[in-house]
Amino acid sequence: MKKLRMAVVGAGRLGGFHAQKLAARDDVELLAVVDPSPENRSRVAAECGAVARADHAGLLDQLDAAVIAAPTCLHYTIAREFLEAGVHLLVEKPLCTSRSEADELVSAARRNNAVLQVGHVERFNPAFRAAAEEVSEPKYIETVRTSGFTFRSTDVGVVLDVMIHDIDLVLSMVRGPLRKVDALGFSVLGGHEDVANARLEFECGCVAALSASRVSDEQVRRMQVWSAAGFMGIDFAARGVKFVRPSETLRRRRFDVDRLTPEEVEHYRVHFAEEHLPRETKSFDAVDALVLEQDDFVESIRTGRRPLVCGEAGRDALSVAGQILARIDAHGWNGTLNGPAGPLAKSHGHILPAPHFDLSPSSKAIPHKKAG
Repeated sequence: MKKLRMAVVGAGRLGGFHAQKLAARDDVELLAVVDPSPENRSRVAAECGAVARADHAGLLDQLDAAVIAAPTCLHYTIAREFLEAGVHLLVEKPLCTSRSEADELVSAARRNNAVLQVGHVERFNPAFRAAAEEVSEPKYIETVRTSGFTFRSTDVGVVLDVMIHDIDLVLSMVRGPLRKVDALGFSVLGGHEDVANARLEFECGCVAALSASRVSDEQVRRMQVWSAAGFMGIDFAARGVKFVRPSETLRRRRFDVDRLTPEEVEHYRVHFAEEHLPRETKSFDAVDALVLEQDDFVESIRTGRRPLVCGEAGRDALSVAGQILARIDAHGWNGTLNGPAGPLAKSHGHILPAPHFDLSPSSKAIPHKKAG
């Protein structure tokens, strides 16, 4: 089988991981690592046996596919050029920075028969996949995703950097249009929100409550789902899932608390959960979700099937993220509209002046890398 000729655009932390894993594949030939930083591109290219390039001028006609791991603010410009050349793309999340940009990228992929996949890697977490198989008509979803500040992805806030993982997961489980969005957030370190909470209400009645922070002293990646099938608790970091499935008596509404005898009350004080809310826990071996994501990308190119996280899915998650950000901007603190500043910190504007990271062949700017 002919190897796919690929490149990685962006040699930051995540781009470096992608390059290493692509270089180790038998079905891929990693031709180039592209980054405006001489140090970053040379280091990653040397580790992976690829050519280091400052930009992608003259490279597109040599490629079958590429991974875009540049800062979010440049995803649209770079991805559009690659897609118009018919190059299949795996674009790290978020797909870009606006719904209109995402629509254009999806259209470009269709027009040029190119695979467009978005790097929402939590879809490949085995605990989530096991839970998702049992989700039936979710009623309420609660997510918490917190971490310390990484000093990466400073071109966007916590909604596009962190919460968008859970937005995508929620949308993958809830079928139907969104009816209402409420949100608030505030800044700690710069001009973007670092803490955010959002409430999503869907036409089907499902409600999702999402919390995210990138200035926390705790590392948490957790989801809880209440559905017609019962309760599921997912720990993404530990790759564990807890299922609580109501008994047939509870599901059929045949358990009448008011008719219990004193003896039955005493019995159920101890045994109610084990008899009517039995618990099952599952844990899964460690997997390399990035490799699974790349497997899906390569298979989609080979077979022509849609990837698990297609461009449309990335666009939909971005659209909801945009609505959340709009509600954060409109939230009033102490009777005034302060946007993401809130009571904790005043917005200080963009942390780094543009341009930050320009890979276009014509760019003369000195790059200041913000993410990747």
